[in-house]
Amino acid sequence: MAARTNTTPSPLLLDAPFRPYAFHSLTPDTSITKFAYFCGHEQWQPEVLVRHAVLAEEAGFDMVVVSEHFHPWVDDVGAAGFAFATIGAIAQATTTVEIATGVTTPLFRYHPGVVAQAAATLDRLSAGRFRLGIGTGENLNEGPLDYEFPRYAERANRITEAIEIMRALLGGEKLSYNGSYYRTDRAKLYSPPTGHVPIWLAAGGPKSAALAARLADGIITSVKSPKGTRERVLKPAQAAAAAAGRRPPQILASRWSIFADTADEAWEALAAWRGLRAPGRLEAVDPMDLRQRADAMPRDEVIAQYAVVSSADEYVETYLPLVSEVDANVVTIQTTSLDQEATIALLGRDVLPRLRASATSSS
Repeated sequence: MAARTNTTPSPLLLDAPFRPYAFHSLTPDTSITKFAYFCGHEQWQPEVLVRHAVLAEEAGFDMVVVSEHFHPWVDDVGAAGFAFATIGAIAQATTTVEIATGVTTPLFRYHPGVVAQAAATLDRLSAGRFRLGIGTGENLNEGPLDYEFPRYAERANRITEAIEIMRALLGGEKLSYNGSYYRTDRAKLYSPPTGHVPIWLAAGGPKSAALAARLADGIITSVKSPKGTRERVLKPAQAAAAAAGRRPPQILASRWSIFADTADEAWEALAAWRGLRAPGRLEAVDPMDLRQRADAMPRDEVIAQYAVVSSADEYVETYLPLVSEVDANVVTIQTTSLDQEATIALLGRDVLPRLRASATSSS
């Protein structure tokens, strides 16, 4: 445990008015499944993402999950706006949707204290709708700025310290902290959040799942196989939470899909994401390398790693297992198409009502 002193006995809130929110409570209502739309910085420029978030709110989504990247997955058609600025704009352009980072890394480019400051500011700008999703990162975002990207064990140790620092600062402490990786000297947030900011940790395997269950409010996980997610993420998380005397973490589950009628259309829609499944993804620095590796693969092999849907019925079939089998508290529709705005409208009109009805009947 790092040496830590808190020299501020002051309450969490300074002059900020408190507003009650469903997810802003330490004991949130987990009986209602929420549905999120994914805003991908790697594909869309920030001003477009703000528009997509507004359309998602109008379509009936409960949340938007916003990716945070320094580099995109490919160089030729990728984008990479500054997510914290985009989220600030989304917060001002919307009124009801919750907003989450999916995910940011408080380990290298950003000191944990800076991420806590960003989270507190976004909480205030959104009137309490912000949720902080974090992860242990990828070299694609850290290597370009000359940060060494260590093995998972060190990143897990770093995230442990980072969460401790962020929780203390978000909780109103004036913090002097002396850890193995991070230090603070009487650090304090003078624009504090208006309430509890949930911290969710990304997990794709048992180690991260157990870590999230011990330290975080929830888990963010990408689902390829519901059965695999149950075995590799949910069961280890439940066991770790029980061992720590904590209730099971909330689950935000996402799944990738492509809305297309043909293989050619699917490949075109996937253009900004084809490097995501290329070999060497975690070690890459230059998105040109990932694009070249992906383009050297058979197209069918790349496309096969995503769910390809061509109708509302197939969307429902793709995302219903996240409700019925994963039992996610938040289901994130992570999708791309050649007409994203029309796709958002389709999801709101013909997909969300059916998913909600299934979630209600199974609860």
